[in-house]
Amino acid sequence: MALASGVGCGVLFGADLPRYAWGAVQGAEIQKTTGGLPALQQCRQEPNSERRLRCYDEVAAKNAPPTYAGKLGYTTEPFTLDRPHLLRFRSQGVVFVLYVLDQHGQVVQNLHIGGGGEDTYLIDKPGTYSLQIDGSSRWQIWLDPV
Repeated sequence: MALASGVGCGVLFGADLPRYAWGAVQGAEIQKTTGGLPALQQCRQEPNSERRLRCYDEVAAKNAPPTYAGKLGYTTEPFTLDRPHLLRFRSQGVVFVLYVLDQHGQVVQNLHIGGGGEDTYLIDKPGTYSLQIDGSSRWQIWLDPV
């Protein structure tokens, strides 16, 4: 039986309606659509102003866009740091090797993650650096002054 537009809609939906409103999100979907908002709400409830500020700073750092992001291999253009920076790196692949290179292309530090994950390294001396990334999947890198 063919239905005209709009006729019989109540019968088609019946008991198959979700238990929440159309367009609403629940559980893990909230995290995907709101980013750090739940974490911000937790910070907001902290009564101690120093801990509240530290909480906000942590949420901002975790949700900041990466300085570099890509897939597989890449070498950055040289960049200059005027003070120490925390290099935070995340990989989604089984292989991730990151070389911190000095202005002459010499390896300052060899960093790696096996099996995916996140780690940090402190570049404690001002100078000109570049990064050589060799990965098997997607990766992100942040450079944050300390």
